Amino acid sequence: MSTKSRLDALYLGADKICIGEGSRIVLMSDCHRGVGNHGDNFLYNQNLAAAALSYYDRRQFTYVELGDGDELWENRRIEPVIRMHDDIFETLSRLYRQGRFIMLYGNHDRKKEQPRFMERYYAHYYCEHEDRYQELFPHCVAKEGLVLEDAASGGRIFLVHGHQGDLMNDTLWRLTRFLVRHVWRRVELWGMQDPTSAAKNYKRKKKTERRLSAWADENGVLLVAGHTHRPVLPKPGESLYANDGSCVHPRNITALEIECGSITLVKWRTEVGKHNALYVGREVMDGPYRIADYFMP
Repeated sequence: MSTKSRLDALYLGADKICIGEGSRIVLMSDCHRGVGNHGDNFLYNQNLAAAALSYYDRRQFTYVELGDGDELWENRRIEPVIRMHDDIFETLSRLYRQGRFIMLYGNHDRKKEQPRFMERYYAHYYCEHEDRYQELFPHCVAKEGLVLEDAASGGRIFLVHGHQGDLMNDTLWRLTRFLVRHVWRRVELWGMQDPTSAAKNYKRKKKTERRLSAWADENGVLLVAGHTHRPVLPKPGESLYANDGSCVHPRNITALEIECGSITLVKWRTEVGKHNALYVGREVMDGPYRIADYFMP
């Protein structure tokens, strides 16, 4: 199935949320949380992610994760992932109970599309501090797509992971998962790049982005994805394709913030302050741009 037909069907069936001037939403993706070994790409940026989540929590943002939050291709079990990054999951669980966490799934955590899988592995977790099982995301339904409708302009923002229509990462995802789990995971340790990955293969990255951008421009919808790990926020009038980047960039993570009717691309990284003290800083990479301006005739 082509990217166009996959996105068409997904867009028509996606849940819709109305947003306005008072809405505060942060979009992040591609955390690829692992088990703390050499293949856990999230491990190096865990403190950055924790600091960013704390900031958004204090400011009452809703956190929307656009897929590949957990690395379920390289890891068969989710329990060690939760145990390794329990501080992150505790924050996400609190946001979920407050109605401020929305989970989308991508190709690397596509197992989340199965309600039985979610209820079995994500409803509860074992808390070592309390020495008992506690609720994590009970009755959580992971979505493949979500539409945000801007109250001011009537324009729509379509949230997806971005793997839709990709032969290796969508149609043949089970085969690709097998190759990643049993072949490329080992080969990468020797410095070779995974050819199935849109994030690590430049040609696949550009091809994926062209397809997503073409669909967005054709339908007059601001499409926000992850998947390629390349952060993008166009100026209004340039394009209708944006990307929140990832949480596994070397030494930084990126996000898209929706606040006061505008959208902003930001970066979180470790910086050096006065007296050489290290701190986690937030830097605006692009924007803010008024969301309504993307839908001006």
